Amino acid sequence: MIRFKLQAEPANFDSRCRKRGLRWLRANPCYEGRPCDYWSEFEPQLRDAFKGLCGYCAMLVMKAHVDHFIPVALLKVQGKDTLAYEWSNYRYGEGILNQKKGKHKILDPFEVGDDWFEVLLPSLQLVITPNVPRRKRKLAEFTLEKLGLRDSEVVVRYRREWFKCSRSRV
Repeated sequence: MIRFKLQAEPANFDSRCRKRGLRWLRANPCYEGRPCDYWSEFEPQLRDAFKGLCGYCAMLVMKAHVDHFIPVALLKVQGKDTLAYEWSNYRYGEGILNQKKGKHKILDPFEVGDDWFEVLLPSLQLVITPNVPRRKRKLAEFTLEKLGLRDSEVVVRYRREWFKCSRSRV
């Protein structure tokens, strides 16, 4: 994982997503399941904001999900369903990692510090460094385990391809 910085929301986000979503919530106060999806049309802008990198594995992905950092499934329960339509709650997440995340609380890519993680060679495993603050260590470990960031086949495959490409340039 690497630190990402929250980027300004797209110019038309307020009218195309937030306001439409809030109107939908007012018109459907007793909805079941997921609220109406007005966020997916902003996947290209979110991709740009994350420079094409998955917010969790920090690897280039061609297409990822608009991930709600606080999951949609929890928003209504927590009385925060308006966050379904807030740019600040979106992360760019590779589909498999987004599914693994589910409803779990994980380390936020916007809170990751410099040098909190390193990739070991030649195994390409991601490990926590001593730079992770003590209060964040359990959450960082859980995030690596839950998402498979340490050594899952999908993530190691991304790293292996990146490594091959970087070596071919030398």
